[in-house]
Amino acid sequence: MSGSAHVEAVIRARHGEVGVVRRAWYTLRSVVFWIWQIVLTLVLGAPVMVVSLISWRAGYCVALVWLRLNFMGLRVICGVDWDVQGHENIPDTPCLVMSKHQSTWETYFLPHLFVPATYVAKRSLVWVPIFGWSLHLMRFILIDRKSGRSAVKQMIDQARDRLAHGRWVIIFPEGTRRPVGAEPDYRAGGAIVAASLGTPVLPVALNAGEFWPRLGFIKWPGTVSVRIGPPILSQGRKASEVIHDTEAWIEGAMRDITSEPFRTPLPADRPREPLTD
Repeated sequence: MSGSAHVEAVIRARHGEVGVVRRAWYTLRSVVFWIWQIVLTLVLGAPVMVVSLISWRAGYCVALVWLRLNFMGLRVICGVDWDVQGHENIPDTPCLVMSKHQSTWETYFLPHLFVPATYVAKRSLVWVPIFGWSLHLMRFILIDRKSGRSAVKQMIDQARDRLAHGRWVIIFPEGTRRPVGAEPDYRAGGAIVAASLGTPVLPVALNAGEFWPRLGFIKWPGTVSVRIGPPILSQGRKASEVIHDTEAWIEGAMRDITSEPFRTPLPADRPREPLTD
C-alpha cells in the first residue's frame, strides 16, 4: 500500500468516510495551525537559542513555552486532545524513555511530559534552521547513525552525562516514524545503552499517527491515547532481553489503543537480528 493510500485507510478506519466539505474544513484548520506553528517559531526560536547560550535549563523553559503554545493551538484550532494513563509508573529519578514513534506529535509532547528531557536524534537535524540549532544548543544527543558501533558508544557516553545531570533520555527504538499498524521494527541501540548504564527503561505507547498522520497534512480531531508502562529493569540483563520486554509491553498496549483494522500481532516469538550486548 502506498503512503497516501495508507493515510486514507487510517482516516477511514478512525474517522469514517469524510465528505468534501468536512475535509475542506479540516484542511483549512490545519493550514491555520501550520501558520500558528511558523509564527511561534519565528517569535520564540531566537529567544530559545539566545537563552540556551547562557543556560540549557533556561533555554529548555523557553522551549516548553513554545511547545505548550503549539499544543494549545493544536487543541483549539484542530480539535486534537490527548489522554495520558500511567503517570504513577513514572519514577522519581530520570531514566531512559522508549516510545512508539508514529508522528511529529510525540516529538512535541514527550519533552513536557518528562522534564527536563533530551532526545537521541540524527546529527543531520542540526542543519535545520532554528529548530536544529536549538537542539544543538540545548545539548540533545545528536549521533551519526551511519557510524555503527561508534554511534552506540556516542549514545552511551552522552546518555550517561545527561542522566547524571538529571535529564530524561528519550529514544525512539524503531529509529524513525512508522505508519499506523506497520510491523514493529525495534532496534537494539537503546537497549544496549540501558543495559550498559543499568538504567531502567520506561515504555510509552501512543496512537498519534491516527490524528497527525506521518504522511498527511490534515490534523484530524480526536483524542490521542498515551500509555506509560512500569519501568523495565536493565541492571545485569542482556540488551536482547531488555528490548524484547520493551517491545512486548509497547506493542501489547498498542493493540488496546490502535483502531481495529490496524492492530498487529504481539511480537512474542518473531525471529530477530542478533544483538551485541
